[in-house]
Order: sequence, then C-alpha cells, then structure tokens
Amino acid sequence: MQWTTSFDIPEGEVKINHQSSVFSIGSCFSSMISEKLSERKFQVLNNPFGTIFNPIALAQLMEDSILEMPINAKAMLVRDGLHLHYGMHSDVVAYSQDSLERLIHKKQQLTKQVLESATHIFLTFGTAWVYEHLGTGQVVANCHKQAAKNFEKRLLHPDEIQKAFSGFFNILRQVNPDVQVLLTLSPVRHVKDGIPENQLSKSILRLAAHDLTETYDFIKYFPSYEIMVDELRDYRFYKDDLIHPNSQAEDFIWEKFKKSWIDPSSYPLIQEFEGIKRDLAHKAFNPDSPAHMKFLDNLQKKLERYSRDYDFSKELDALRKQLQYRGK
Repeated sequence: MQWTTSFDIPEGEVKINHQSSVFSIGSCFSSMISEKLSERKFQVLNNPFGTIFNPIALAQLMEDSILEMPINAKAMLVRDGLHLHYGMHSDVVAYSQDSLERLIHKKQQLTKQVLESATHIFLTFGTAWVYEHLGTGQVVANCHKQAAKNFEKRLLHPDEIQKAFSGFFNILRQVNPDVQVLLTLSPVRHVKDGIPENQLSKSILRLAAHDLTETYDFIKYFPSYEIMVDELRDYRFYKDDLIHPNSQAEDFIWEKFKKSWIDPSSYPLIQEFEGIKRDLAHKAFNPDSPAHMKFLDNLQKKLERYSRDYDFSKELDALRKQLQYRGK
C-alpha cells in the first residue's frame, strides 16, 4: 500500500563525489544539505556570509566576491556596540568597522577562490519578500532589528531575480566554465509573512528558478520544496514549530538528493563514514570496561587511517580526550 504521492527526480549528469568541490549558499536548508555532505567528508563551503534568504542578496554577495568589489561602507551599521553589514547575516559581526571590513574581505577572498574552482554550486532561495533600505535603495539581506521606518517591504518580480542571476552567471562562467549549479527552494515556510503571502513568494521563486533552468543548461532544479509539501504532506514531518522540517524529513530529502546527485562510487565511503558517526555517538553500558576501551582504540585506528585523505581532526580530538579520560 502506498501512503504518499511520490514523483521521479531527474538525476544529475555531473554528480558529486569525494573529489568534487561544493559551494553552498542560501537559506538554512543549504546549511542542512551542507552538513550532511560535510559529515560524509565531502568538500563543501557553506554560507560564508551567514544564512541568506532572498535571491537578490545571494547574487550580489557572490558577484561582489568574484569581481573583488570594494566593501560598501554605507551598508554598515552599529547595533549594541557591534558592527554589522546589511548585506549579510548577523553572524558576520565585529567590534569595530575596521575589523568588520577585514572579516568581510577575508570571506570574499575565500568565496572567490571556491567559486572559481567549485564543481557544484548549491543555491537555495528562501523568500521573494525583501526589505529595501530607504536610505541606500538597496535590497538588504538582513534588517538587523533596525526600525521598520528605515525599510520598504516589497515582493520581488521573477524578472528581477532572472536579471540579477544572469549577470552573476555570465561572470561565473568566464572564470569557471565547467561548474554545475543546483537550484532549489527552501521547504521552510515563511509564515510570518502570512500563509497566502508565503505561497505567493514560493510561486515567484519557483517561476524564477524555472526561467533560470530554461536559460542555462548548467543549472538544474532539485525539488526539495515539492518533496516537503507534497510527498511528505503531513505535520508529523515538521518540528514543534510546524514550520521547519524535522530530522525524519531532512533525512528523507537527503536520501532523494543522494540518489539524484551523489555519484554511486561514493556510496561505500558514505556508508563507512555514517558508521563512524554512529560509533562516535555510541553510549557504552560500562564506559570503563576493557571491551569498550578496545572499541575506542579500534575506532581511533580507523579514524587515523581515514584522516590521511579526509579531515577527521575534530573526531580524533574528541576521541583522544575520551581515551585519556578513561585511561586515568
């Protein structure tokens, strides 16, 4: 008996493997996919400017990085003694304007480096509702809790999104002609805008995404939003806030993503690394028993073997501390 309405997802032509380089940017859904990839030791840089929800801010950040544009000091502000930038998330913060400029410059350099060498770029559009700063006329990535009177809230038009990304993609392809772009809509509903307003927003984003895939053959669409609202059409797949997908939903979407975009040659390593993650989370009945100490010792040897090719530094540090503690 079938309990959900499933649908076929086209497979990527150039799939991701452990030699690929992935740049991920956008809403928190980008971070979820990136975390899944990172845990399985794929090379990925995620949201260097923090979580970004609207596509105009996304395109601007990437274009400014590639072109090495000067940092817009007019978009900087001070809140509670901290320096922030309207074009980025509040995670990008410093105690002085000079420190913030250095931090942003460093992030732009890293972004430029990765964009120019990335095999895949994963973009997640979150909302088509944007806030335009009245003083500068710029669409901001984050209002940073400033007074509403400083902004005008409006809805993007699909043509605006198409124009912004056409400019960026034309630049990108000059420096990275073989890159593949995976475009998706965040399955998180922005209910603070209103339910009908959120649906309108997602419809605009979907139309813009369709236009981009029709215009550029290196851009493919992954239907994470459609999986969530159709195939997983039940509130049991949401967290307690009834807005964000829960871990079951995230795992389900990840498996769909894996099947369509991860090279099967990487599956054995994925399985091995998932096993290591489970072993690291294992809670022993008797942590001081010889059997558990041997288990930890064998796990350390496995991590050291894989660390020759993959970054297991954090896992090794945590395990060594555990072994030292148990050895006392």
